[in-house]
Amino acid sequence: MSRAATPGGGFRGGPGAGSGSGSGRAGRPSASPIPHHLYEDALALLLGTLIVALGLAMYTQARLVTGSMAGLALLVHHITGWGFGPVFAVMNLPFCAFAWLRMGWRLVARTALALLLLGLFSRLTLDWVGFAHLDPLYAAIAGGALMGIGLLVLFRHHTGLGGVNILAMYLQERRGWRAGYVLLGFDAAVMLASSFVLAPEGLLFSVLGAAVLNSIIAINHRPGRYRGMSW
Repeated sequence: MSRAATPGGGFRGGPGAGSGSGSGRAGRPSASPIPHHLYEDALALLLGTLIVALGLAMYTQARLVTGSMAGLALLVHHITGWGFGPVFAVMNLPFCAFAWLRMGWRLVARTALALLLLGLFSRLTLDWVGFAHLDPLYAAIAGGALMGIGLLVLFRHHTGLGGVNILAMYLQERRGWRAGYVLLGFDAAVMLASSFVLAPEGLLFSVLGAAVLNSIIAINHRPGRYRGMSW
């Protein structure tokens, strides 16, 4: 995989920037990305998963369903009664194997660490934060925004939360498909299946939250806009 193709660190202000070389336009990013430092990747993992965990806490309190593999695993849990954790782990295995073969072991290592941190923060957040009252509409918008921002932080350091997030990153790098739109399509399928389980109001708010989440990623994580590489 070409290191320059990975979404990650900022712009490189090389000699050609603003001088007519390269793209020929001032302020355009150089083709060569600036690598992230290890501490920057570590901070991104911590902050990204912490922000996502807070969004998930709001969804748990408001009894909403998120998208992606977490939403699908939660839906399977509602239908079968199987534990969310084991179902989520099993669903992620094929995507992690795909990432190992096509995108390298480093992505798999970062993704596994991100999943562990998300599980830890999701559990701890329930003890750290309490809601005496939480309107479901506000939870859908604010919680979806938090999860979108957290995923954006992780994506820009070449890290996902497993499952379809890995596939979305791969398709954006190799095919130029926007990751947000790929995730939105998958989330639409999850929400369609959830319509047989959730109450109409809960389904409506969950769809709204998914739209907010994926709009943030689609707008802010466009191909070529943010180039860099991680370890």
